[in-house]
Amino acid sequence: MAVTAETPGRTDAPPRPPFFSRPWVRWAGIVLVVVVLVVGPLVLPELANQTIARIGVFAVAVLGLNVVMGYTGQVSLGQIFFVGVGAYVTAFGVNADWNIVLVFVLACLVPAVIGLLIALAAARLGGLAIAMVTIALPIVGVPLAKRLSDLTGGSQGTSARFSDAPEWTGLYDDQWQLYIVILIGGITFLLTRNLVRGKYGRAFAIVKGNEAVAGSMGVSPYRYKVLAFTIASLIGGVSGFLYMVVIQYTSPETLHFGHSIELLASMVIGGAGSIIGSLLGGAWYVLLPQLTNLIDPDLTAVLQGAILLVVLFILPGGLVSLPRLWRKRRHDPSRPDGRSGAGVRMDAPSSDPFPAQAADTSGTAPSSSPPPTQS
Repeated sequence: MAVTAETPGRTDAPPRPPFFSRPWVRWAGIVLVVVVLVVGPLVLPELANQTIARIGVFAVAVLGLNVVMGYTGQVSLGQIFFVGVGAYVTAFGVNADWNIVLVFVLACLVPAVIGLLIALAAARLGGLAIAMVTIALPIVGVPLAKRLSDLTGGSQGTSARFSDAPEWTGLYDDQWQLYIVILIGGITFLLTRNLVRGKYGRAFAIVKGNEAVAGSMGVSPYRYKVLAFTIASLIGGVSGFLYMVVIQYTSPETLHFGHSIELLASMVIGGAGSIIGSLLGGAWYVLLPQLTNLIDPDLTAVLQGAILLVVLFILPGGLVSLPRLWRKRRHDPSRPDGRSGAGVRMDAPSSDPFPAQAADTSGTAPSSSPPPTQS
């Protein structure tokens, strides 16, 4: 009697979705994250709250850079300029006793308007022209901030203390500041996620893939380049406002070109074109210098460069690609143990030299002739 390859009791029911793709698992994860964000600042020590708040500040800055580079494919090396402009506008408005809501709106709009004007001029040039223009922003911004001392405080910088915890909250300053970062940063991430997953995100992806194809499909590369650059500038202003919430001081050093390169490296390390990658990039920006300083303060730059090269060599897609790489290795059929990681292999060689013929469904009796001899 021939033995079929079918498993007893097996049905043709559709496969169940992966565990983490099930709706109740997603909702449970969302609830867990919300609980952690609400309770975390109350139980963590002051240093941990301050560190997490700084990670949130620069994660927002990396997010803005990801919009223009990761999703749209345009080179931008001046994101730190818009962060600095947002910080200076915040400091000026607070010191002038303006309403804090108005200060926040201006801290977002002023960088966005500057970014729009720059993009209108540079986006038509395309290619490396945008990169050259954005390189000039922090280079020009540092001496400009020093000269406009009435507005910026000159070389000494300026401070603005406005984020102390109100008495009615019963919170410490570090807890209050972290809640502000979580609220504003969380809304910014949520809105950006909806943007890049909608029709604008699809248009950004088409422009990034091939501008000629985008034009033939009715998608204006110029329009969406300008839009992406403006949105990135606005998000940079949000990061500048949060920077003043946490740091409460800014100076021309904030606009330094080196910080812009560090933001770019953080975006690549976290994962270009990824929302989660922006969070990982913010953590990289804040935590890596602390780690290298603990190892050897005199070799900070060398260690950061070495770690950067190692991570990019192992994970070209950034830290966000680590789970995908792990799953790929688990399900690789060429593993030495011969297992694919997804169950028993069905293509194992049979010990029967004459495998059974498939069952005949026509109702005729099987042939009784002996099997052909093998050559």
